[in-house]
Amino acid sequence: MITIQKIGNLVNVAVFGEFTLADYKEFEDQVLFRYHFNGKGNLLLDWREMLSYTIDVAWEEIKFIREHASEFNKVAVITDNQWQVWSAWVSNLFIDANIRVFADSAEANVWLEN
Repeated sequence: MITIQKIGNLVNVAVFGEFTLADYKEFEDQVLFRYHFNGKGNLLLDWREMLSYTIDVAWEEIKFIREHASEFNKVAVITDNQWQVWSAWVSNLFIDANIRVFADSAEANVWLEN
């Protein structure tokens, strides 16, 4: 399950439990709609409560990154899971946005606002 909040040029996405393909499609639709009308923005991904994701989500993420890499200024990922940190680092190789990983949401928000 995911929750999505849009605040100014920030899209805040939190994942709870298993991240499914239906969740990812909702994420894509919301993010692309927002950036289509408002231009580049920042993305906050809170993965602290994500338990797992399906292989089709991983494949969809690869496709999304390749197609929409230039549509973000900053991407903050909140997690303490080393696999998710590694995934964020690999994603940073393919996009123009600045990606940083944080353990704390307050620090992530401060970085996104500056």
